[in-house]
Amino acid sequence: MEAHTITLGIDLGTTSVKAAVLEATPGDPSGFVVLASSSRAALAEAAAESVAAGTQGREQDVSRIIQALHECLAALPRQHLRKVGAIGVSGQMHGVMFWKTGQGCKWTEEKATPVFEPRTVSQLVTWQDGRCSSGFLASLPQPESHLSVATGFGCSTIFWLLKNSPELLKAYDVAGTIQDYVVAMLCGLPRPLMSDQNAASWGYFNTRNQSWNLEILKASGFPVHLLPDIMEPGSVAGRTSHMWFEIPKGTEVGVALGDLQASVYSCMVQRTDAVLNISTSVQLAVSMPSGFQPVQTPDPSAPVAYFPYFNKTYLGVAASLNGGNVLATFVHMLGQWMADLGLEVEESTVYSRMIQAATQQEDTCLTITPTVLGERHLPDQLASVTRISSSDLSLGHVTRALCRGIVQNLQSMLPFQQLKEWGVERVTGSGSALSRNEVLKQEVQRAFPFPVSFGQDVDAAVGAALVLLRRNLKQKKEA
Repeated sequence: MEAHTITLGIDLGTTSVKAAVLEATPGDPSGFVVLASSSRAALAEAAAESVAAGTQGREQDVSRIIQALHECLAALPRQHLRKVGAIGVSGQMHGVMFWKTGQGCKWTEEKATPVFEPRTVSQLVTWQDGRCSSGFLASLPQPESHLSVATGFGCSTIFWLLKNSPELLKAYDVAGTIQDYVVAMLCGLPRPLMSDQNAASWGYFNTRNQSWNLEILKASGFPVHLLPDIMEPGSVAGRTSHMWFEIPKGTEVGVALGDLQASVYSCMVQRTDAVLNISTSVQLAVSMPSGFQPVQTPDPSAPVAYFPYFNKTYLGVAASLNGGNVLATFVHMLGQWMADLGLEVEESTVYSRMIQAATQQEDTCLTITPTVLGERHLPDQLASVTRISSSDLSLGHVTRALCRGIVQNLQSMLPFQQLKEWGVERVTGSGSALSRNEVLKQEVQRAFPFPVSFGQDVDAAVGAALVLLRRNLKQKKEA
């Protein structure tokens, strides 16, 4: 088993952190086997650092995310980690955190293995953050990009902090996504490096010339010194500065990828495949033909956006804000109702019972539009329940309607007829919310006019590793 054929993939998601160790299949350049994988709940939700963010703020404690990452790695077999030749990292897009150059973390040697602990860092303002109102977004300069700017996007969050919490920004001198931070800390980088996948998710980034809208941003007083330097996805950002869970010091670390692109990469076998990812949120992604270029004028009302993929290609993506988080909201509501009635029931029990009830309820006339978080192209849209009759009020009916609503909402954003026109022939489903919900799987199979297969829960971590694994095998072959 050669060292360079084993790659570690890490995915820093919204609700969980995942890791997977991959090995190349001998003699098959595209084949691989997952030797081991692990997952840990992040449990990182935190109150917003800025009081002005109010109830709309969505932030996470970076220390808790890193703790979950270390627990993930500790659960992997040491004999595999010793032979890791490269580390691929992906994570939740759009979010932003800040840190101080040279003071972002402290490596501690006193434990069984060297680990890094966050030091002078802010909290992570996630993609779910809702502090930027429609009015505030309308006041921002028009980006020179095919992608419009929404609340929860890195650059719009920085604009908001500049106006409402300038003192918070003054404490730091660099910024990145949570995945960019992890790569920078592992490699001891003085400045974070960012793939165009994550840069595009922040807004104010031109994917054609691979550069930030510096002139537009400077003219509005934006602190452009915070913006990371750009690298092509699949590039190596640096090498580990310390031994880490027995992974050798000097191991290659790839520039961080978007979790969407990493998930798609692990699932998409043919260009005619569409990949449906249902985790906290939902994405339906299709690989656009080589040479495709999106129209350069952003359209905030368009439900489909085009995100950078690999080798200068794009993914056409319907990205819904309402996925597993809607089911989690429903579970929490039921738990709260029961608590109000004097009954204490674990949320995990509520979840399994409601899925069980919906499995037995194969159909319903109840209709739920599940957009409790609005959508980026319809930020003010709320959820609704219609066609309510006394015979459709059981837990099974409501859960079935909720799962169906999540899929139908996606269908309203990207009609499946459009997929046919783009040449899609098959759909692969992935993501944690889909992998553990039989009812959601049934509704996906019912809705799509294509064959549907289901991937694994660790797809983004696998994809992050696979990008580097194939890159290194290709380089070895060419050498």
